[in-house]
Amino acid sequence: MIESGWGEPRTRVLFDTARRDLREADRPRPVRVYEWEPQGAVVEPAPVVAVSHGTGGSGVGMGWLAGPLAAAGFRVVAVDHHGNNFVDGYEPEGFLCPWERPRDLVLALDVLAEERPLGRVGAAGFSAGGYTAAALAGVRLDPGVLHALVTGAVPLPEIPEFPGVVDAFRAKVSDAELPAVTAAAGADLADPRVRAVFQVAPGLGPMVTAESLAAVRVPVEIRWGGADVVTPYEADTRPYLEGIPSAAGREIGPEVAHADFIGPDPAPGAAKARAEVAADAVAFFRRHLV
Repeated sequence: MIESGWGEPRTRVLFDTARRDLREADRPRPVRVYEWEPQGAVVEPAPVVAVSHGTGGSGVGMGWLAGPLAAAGFRVVAVDHHGNNFVDGYEPEGFLCPWERPRDLVLALDVLAEERPLGRVGAAGFSAGGYTAAALAGVRLDPGVLHALVTGAVPLPEIPEFPGVVDAFRAKVSDAELPAVTAAAGADLADPRVRAVFQVAPGLGPMVTAESLAAVRVPVEIRWGGADVVTPYEADTRPYLEGIPSAAGREIGPEVAHADFIGPDPAPGAAKARAEVAADAVAFFRRHLV
């Protein structure tokens, strides 16, 4: 473990010895962790919310959600997903192996639990992070859909952060390795510690299985923007909202876009949407974790 910086949030890098670094195969997978301590009078052990960023983002960029949660008495932990964050740069596996994301959050929770007791645990995420949070409640990906995407049988929409990602992926993953890699997409990544899930403009809706959605039993709350063309409601949000028996949600506003939740300097409308979503997340986790 390497630690650096003890500000707000505390930042450190953990290493998962069960998985490899995507750039140096002889090194363990790095997972940068950001921790926000609860503020004010809190119960001990404090409830915990694990947060996952969107494609190409960073855990530190989720401060708009983590900050209000910490101010409300939650201990918040966010991560940088290896190969899929702008801090370290990108690798094709970081984009096309999204099932590795939930394992990053599990690692962070395991380490935190070793250091001191955890309160009740929830998970939250934006975009691909919305899938990540749901995976901790038992949502699985369809290996067949993934195989079709990486082999070109079904065209993958262009990913702005990584043009040509499929070609880059196939250059690193051989034909012999491909079946085992895509089969891993269907793994059950549920963490029994997670008691509630909050999704913001969730992604990967076309890749999740109906059976796994129907099996989710923890409460799930979803928020999305009416102008989101990156993870549009019909393709991405609706499968979660209608497929998970315990799911509820609402549109934040017809003018709210996906990009309104990205970047450090939001326009007034985006700032309002973020504040509204964060307040809803605080209320949701207070109901289910406190």
